[in-house]
Amino acid sequence: MLLLFNLFRQNMNNVKNVFSIKDLENLSGIKAHTIRIWEKRYNVLEPMRTETNIRLYDLASLQKLLNITLLHNHGYKISKISKFPPEKIPALVKEIISEKSVKTHAINAFKMAMMNFDQVLFFTTYENLLSEKSFREVFYEVFIPLMTELGLLWQSDTITPAHEHFISYLIKQKLLINTEKVQVLPPTKTDKVFVLYLPMNEIHELGLMYLHYEVVSSGYHTIYLGESVPIDSLKDLKKYFSNIVFVTYMTVEPDKENVNNYVISVKDQVLDDDSEVWFIGKMTEYIENSHWDTKTRRFQSIVELVNEL
Repeated sequence: MLLLFNLFRQNMNNVKNVFSIKDLENLSGIKAHTIRIWEKRYNVLEPMRTETNIRLYDLASLQKLLNITLLHNHGYKISKISKFPPEKIPALVKEIISEKSVKTHAINAFKMAMMNFDQVLFFTTYENLLSEKSFREVFYEVFIPLMTELGLLWQSDTITPAHEHFISYLIKQKLLINTEKVQVLPPTKTDKVFVLYLPMNEIHELGLMYLHYEVVSSGYHTIYLGESVPIDSLKDLKKYFSNIVFVTYMTVEPDKENVNNYVISVKDQVLDDDSEVWFIGKMTEYIENSHWDTKTRRFQSIVELVNEL
């Protein structure tokens, strides 16, 4: 147990909690040049500096900048914000939130929950959203933009894989809870069976999990296979069900060099007269148009696919 604790503490100590000005730009959307001007002219942030005079920022600075960004986006001039006492900025943010402008604040709050590994802040923010919005609205308006941002933050090394896994797991919890609520009712539509899966080596599951929620909510019988599913497993299902719609979400796999061969393999080995396959995700951009027909379809977005149900 002590060994596990020490390993956990070591991993947490390796987690990024000091940020460059480029990190702040990526997290807040405010250009680094503008941040420097705000610092020099209005003294809104007080960065630490290395021996070579490179700016570094802590979590408190990130939180303050996110709050300032929200106020600035709602018409407050930076010259006025800079004169506020420290306690007034978060108070004004709360007032703006109470006026129903919650989307930007919620995304920023989820970012801070992620950066601090703060489950309580995540759950509090989520419950506040649910007091005004449906789960579907929360997912479309907040979680999808949030995950899009996180993908860019991860690619730019602004956040670590630990941050991404932490927030993704919490969102998965909410998806599972809401899917379970609609799964207790028997299917009302029997003309199709939906099989949802990710291709081999694909592990980005959130989009597929949300599609599962929508398909179940639409009244269809669903079979959720999850991540990294071999083609042979799809073939096995045809022994038990007919009129199958296979739905697969390609975020990074198969890669652009192999995605066309993968589509050909699915068409040759899985599809027949009473089945079809729907593709969605970033990697579908690299699939040649010649592969699309009535049995093999591509969807540009979750919304487009849901509208087809």
